[in-house]
Amino acid sequence: MAESWTISVGGRVYGPYSLEQMQGFHAENRLADHSLVARAGEEQFHAASEDPELALLFQPAGAAAEPEPSVEPAQPHRFGASRETETDGPAHFVIVADMKSRSIAGLEEEIFTLGQAHRFGPQSWVLSSEASINTIRNALVQKLGKIDTLFIVDAAHDKAAWFNFGPETDTRIRKMWSRPVEHQGAEKRTVRRA
Repeated sequence: MAESWTISVGGRVYGPYSLEQMQGFHAENRLADHSLVARAGEEQFHAASEDPELALLFQPAGAAAEPEPSVEPAQPHRFGASRETETDGPAHFVIVADMKSRSIAGLEEEIFTLGQAHRFGPQSWVLSSEASINTIRNALVQKLGKIDTLFIVDAAHDKAAWFNFGPETDTRIRKMWSRPVEHQGAEKRTVRRA
């Protein structure tokens, strides 16, 4: 059986995740050397940098035996701003939540502390903020319950961050988001109707 890990964040345990998923979390800056992890079957959590396999992720470039996966494709699709405006001013985010276990008021309050925001749907906002997508995600996750979900899109930088969708959906979103644009249009989809 392939190795897997669980992650402890704020007293909650998430996972199990495969090595490929853990590498993806690291590439997205969602897994740090001090993140608390445990291998399948272990009860004691320890820093990710102390795990023999995960420690390779935190070595300087060129020191690891296997190359780290690229964070961005060479020619990313730009659907927001041009390259010239990427570092100028705030980024623009779309935030969608599905709150089932907690009040949406706490989440909305946190969104409005992060920058100029507007609620455009029952659980959907646009946000203009100087904060990074990971900073926003980490702040908002604190307002979610065990069965609540969150999806954030950074429209200016073609990035996405999400929370609590489960391993299968997590993997599918990651594969689709990193797929080169030219391959997306080439696929044929069959729609079945009942």
